Amino acid sequence: MHAEGARTRSTWALPALALGGVTYALLQSLVVPALPALERALHTSTTGVTWIFTVFLLATSVATPIAGRFGDMFGKKRMLLVALGAVLVGSLLAAVARSLPLMLFARAVQGLGGAVVPLSFGIVRDQFPRERIAGAIAVVSGLLGVGGGLGIVLAGPILDHLSFHWLFWIPLASAAASFAVSAAIIPESPQRAPGDVHWLGAALLSGWLISFLLAVSEGPSWGWTAARTVGLVAAALALAAAWVVAEVRAAHPLVDMRMMRLRVVWTTNTAAFLLGFGMYGAFLLIPQFVQTPVSAGFGFGASVTEAGLFLIPMPVAVLAFSLLGGRLSGRVGSKVPLVLGSAIAAFAFVLLTLAHTRHWHVYVGSALMGVGIGFAFAAMAHLIVDAVRRDQTGVATGMNTIVRTIGGAIGAQIAASVIASHAAHGQPQEVGYTITFAICAAVLVVGLAAALAVPNLQRRPVLVLVGSEAD
Repeated sequence: MHAEGARTRSTWALPALALGGVTYALLQSLVVPALPALERALHTSTTGVTWIFTVFLLATSVATPIAGRFGDMFGKKRMLLVALGAVLVGSLLAAVARSLPLMLFARAVQGLGGAVVPLSFGIVRDQFPRERIAGAIAVVSGLLGVGGGLGIVLAGPILDHLSFHWLFWIPLASAAASFAVSAAIIPESPQRAPGDVHWLGAALLSGWLISFLLAVSEGPSWGWTAARTVGLVAAALALAAAWVVAEVRAAHPLVDMRMMRLRVVWTTNTAAFLLGFGMYGAFLLIPQFVQTPVSAGFGFGASVTEAGLFLIPMPVAVLAFSLLGGRLSGRVGSKVPLVLGSAIAAFAFVLLTLAHTRHWHVYVGSALMGVGIGFAFAAMAHLIVDAVRRDQTGVATGMNTIVRTIGGAIGAQIAASVIASHAAHGQPQEVGYTITFAICAAVLVVGLAAALAVPNLQRRPVLVLVGSEAD
């Protein structure tokens, strides 16, 4: 009877966790196509409106690893409800916002919801039967990619037929459903990490993440060699070095550096960084490319809504192949789908580099990118979960999520800079897109090399290396 109750709870818990992840991913991507409309509605400038995306990114980057650690220490369900509560409050404020300051505050609060991702992985590991862990992680990981793609797709129809406020009312409803089911169904985790909160480590981690991401986000408008940009990068490097020293010396570090040095962890994080570069590059490049007027000699003159349709194959493929990737992980280990995903994602950009003059070229490229993301993201989360102790799951998967986000931020800004540098009379040129597609392909080839360097956990007892009993 007890086993039957546990199975029922896990059956209902998975949709709740997946819905929370989709909501977070939607909030991250929905606003990107809507920035011009938000600029007009909030009576602000192009520079001001970009902060609607930037402040969300900064808040997510700081909150995700810290909340993951707090979940390991104080209870994953408790912190999951805090994160979902932040999404609810932030979405409500954003839905009624009519000024830029309130919108920025709301987006910062929403960004705290990034903690949903590592906390969900930790809950899956703690609460699900061992034979279901790979599949459940694949579902949650895949739906993160689905949410990101759907955000780009849905923004156009929402703006065309409703108003920008619905960009936040819809995620508010899904976050409320996730909160209610999670509160009622998910039991609190029995696992706890020992020790106190390492506040110095948290402050230094926050400092270098904010400094670096702010430099990357604002570099195109400030100038990459501007004093502000260079100063922030230098500050980020100094704070990161101080953070590593502080964590090594701490009795109970926020992020255990021994864990980060495990080969499976650092190689998987490297692959996550490079795959994030490519995924965010696709989200930026494909809609911009297809919206280019036909009179420019390339592009398809698509509207915002039509541009989103070119990305529909991506979330569909992500969902299907994340589930397949979860099954592969359970049978042959997670390295295989990670390598497959990295190779397919790289091939997608090779195809777009060589052929992008027909609609079907872009549809195929989008679908292949979705296949690669589906395979790879499910595998990365499972590799990290398998590699570390139970009481490190939250912070380890949180760092993996943030590494992927950093890669995406860099990829998006490099893509924007390359396209802008190959513009004539304010109009982007085809060569800029071709070069950017090629850069993404090259980065993902390096990501494939990182995936090949990941050790096979089925052949090596990694858990013994981190000083913990076997699970």
